[in-house]
Formats: sequence, C-alpha cells, structure tokens
Amino acid sequence: MKHIRTSKYDNERFNIVKEKETFPKLTMELKIDPNKTMQSIIGFGGAFTESSAYNLLRISKEQRLKAIKDYFDPVDGLGYTLGRVSIHGCDFSLNSYLYIDDYDDSLNSFSIKRDQPIIDLINDASAIRKQDIKILASPWTPPFWMKDNNSPIRGGKLLPKYDQIWADYFVKFIKAYEEKGINVFSVTVQNEPMAAQRWDSCIFEADDEARFVKVLGKTFKQHDLKQNIYIWDHNRDQMLERTKAVLKDKEAYKYVYGTAFHWYDQEEFEEVKKTHDAFPEKHLLFTEGCQENGPHLGDYAIGERYGRNMINDFRNYNEGYIDWNLFLDDVGGPNHVNNLCSAPIHIKVFNEEVYRNLSYYYIGHFSKYIMPNAVQIESKGDKDLYYIAFKNPDDSYVVIIQNEKEQDFKINIKGLKKPIEVLSKAHSISTLLI
Repeated sequence: MKHIRTSKYDNERFNIVKEKETFPKLTMELKIDPNKTMQSIIGFGGAFTESSAYNLLRISKEQRLKAIKDYFDPVDGLGYTLGRVSIHGCDFSLNSYLYIDDYDDSLNSFSIKRDQPIIDLINDASAIRKQDIKILASPWTPPFWMKDNNSPIRGGKLLPKYDQIWADYFVKFIKAYEEKGINVFSVTVQNEPMAAQRWDSCIFEADDEARFVKVLGKTFKQHDLKQNIYIWDHNRDQMLERTKAVLKDKEAYKYVYGTAFHWYDQEEFEEVKKTHDAFPEKHLLFTEGCQENGPHLGDYAIGERYGRNMINDFRNYNEGYIDWNLFLDDVGGPNHVNNLCSAPIHIKVFNEEVYRNLSYYYIGHFSKYIMPNAVQIESKGDKDLYYIAFKNPDDSYVVIIQNEKEQDFKINIKGLKKPIEVLSKAHSISTLLI
C-alpha cells in the first residue's frame, strides 16, 4: 500500500507517508465492497480558454512547458486526459469574438485562426500526455444577430429561424478542430443556459433546448459525426428539472447522451443522484467549477471545496471532472469583463513563476491515481469524513479520504485484500493506492 497525503497544519503536499504513525483514540471504520460497482470514470481535465493560452505566452518557453507538464505529465503532473473549449468567445477570452464575419449566414467566412494558440496548447498537452486530450466544446452564445436581443451579452434567445445555421456552425467547428488534430469527443448545447450574464451568454429554456437538440442531433447524423451531446451545462440545483423537461420529448431524448453540470449552487449533491436515478441509461459529467472573485492564492479552504465537491459528485454517479481555467494570471484573469476567478495554477507573469494553488493538490489526489475506465466501488462509513473508493483497470484500488475536522482520526479500512489502518490528519486529504 502507498499512502499519499496533503495536509494544512503540517504543510504536506503529495507527501508519501513512510514512517509508522501514532493513532488517536478517535476512530472511523470504512467498509469497502469491491463486488458492488457503480459508474466508470472517463477522466479529469480543465478548460483551454483563450486567457489560459495567452497567459502561457507571457512567460518563457521553459516556464510554459513546466506549466503544461504540471497538468498533463502522466507521472510528474496531474495526468489530465480531458479538456474543454468555448466555441468562439467567452468571458475568459480577451474579448468577444466569432469564427465568421458579422451577418455571414452562409458561414463562408468561417475560420478558427483566432484559436491557434489554444490549439497549439492542446497539441502540446497531448504530446506531454502521450495521447490525444479529449475535448468537450461549449458555446457561450450564438452570433449576436441570431438572437432576439441582437447582442452577445446579457442573455437573449436564439431565434428559431437560425437553428439550422447555428447547428451547421457546430459542424464546421468540429471539422475545423479535427483538421488540426484535436479530438472533440462531446459538445454541450449551451453554457449556463439560464444565466443572462454581463458577458457572453444566451438563454435556452427547456423547450428551446429540446427544440435545438433535435436540429443539432439530426445535423450531426447527416454529417456522420459521432460526438456526444450533453444538455444543461449549468448548476446542480436545477439539473433534474431540466433533464426531465428535455427528455420528455421522445425525439430529443434519442440525441441526448447525458447531462452536464456545474457547482455554483449550495452543494446540492442529491440532485446529481436524483438525475442518475431518473435516467440511469444517460450519463453525467461535471464540466465547470472554480472559486469565484479572484485568485485566492494559498487559501486552504479552496482545496477542501474541490475535494468535497469531487467526492460527493462521484459518489452520486458523476463520470468525469473538468475544471474551469487551466492557467490564470496573478489577479485571476484576464477576463474581458473583470469576472476574475481562481485556478489550480496561476502564472505570476512579471516573475515568470508557475504557482500551484491548493486546488491543484486536491484535484491531484484524484486525477493522478484514478485511471480512465476505473469504476467506483461501494464504500460505507460515518458522516464525520468524506471518502470514496475506485477499482482501476489494472486491478489496483484507490481510496480517498478527506478530513475537514479539527481532529485527527484513525481509519480502519475493511473489505479489501487485508485490513488497513491509516491516520487521517485534521484538514487533510489522503489517497491510498492498494
């Protein structure tokens, strides 16, 4: 067994526990049943935003390479295998932009030239990972004239007369990215479809989404595109309601692969399980989360937020985890409307320094050790700590335990090859490889 730990009070970061430890009286029993399996895991990753690509162009080639390796190296990095891109501009672009000239309904001017730094970054990440990074693509808004508010920002709705042209735009995007060697494995219909934001956004109510999914699904079929289509791509609190509303349309149902979701709610994890239980034949994918309002450098609670959310979502049948921006600068941007955020890696531009935030380590306790196609296995304990267990394709086991209490715990693990005792320190996360 190998025990890897990150902790607050002893400043451990991916430390390998080698010495025998002294156990406290406080004890928790964790029972694991490898014969009871749940969902398969497709992988982990983050978003290749224009801001992320731009930030890496602001530092030396050596530091840029180090930053990419920190995420994608399968041994020394986080072993990421997934990514997300916006279909043209989003708030973490340097400004709003399109792939076509204004009012070009023919799409003849379509070009992804603006995205070349993003494409270069994806290809560099794939080379380091030694496999293609699988990309999920999401639009923040259709072109402004295709909307009823004639603007890329503050919501508005896609005019139905543009459904087919907008679906054709998706097709051109996928084919253009594929020509650059990028593996676009899935799309979402619309990022955060119920948020009228100060930045690039568009409202899709349930009927709108069902209507457009049918057009998009048929268009993909006509072009022999096999990309998965996820709906919702917004917060957990309304994911069941939206999924039910779209999937009651029998024609839309056949084109929907699953439901994508974000975490900007009150950690309503039960909605993830309810969605799975209502539609066990469909799939669930976490596609965005970050700490809002600036970089929060060194804030340990941000790491704990990540771990807590990841454990609970995976326990409720989520199949993968895609974080938000890969690389932000030391103020949490650039963002063209100053919607500044935190990221697992920040680039301190002037000093050309790659800074790992606490979220980096907490994500790594999952992504470094849970292989693609691992399956969750049953784990039961008490409610004092967060925990989860997986079986990897190579028959190894991964057990993750997160302690947000002020007390240390002795953990007695039963149900695997032999009984195991480990120390869970106050405010720590442990990954056990068995």
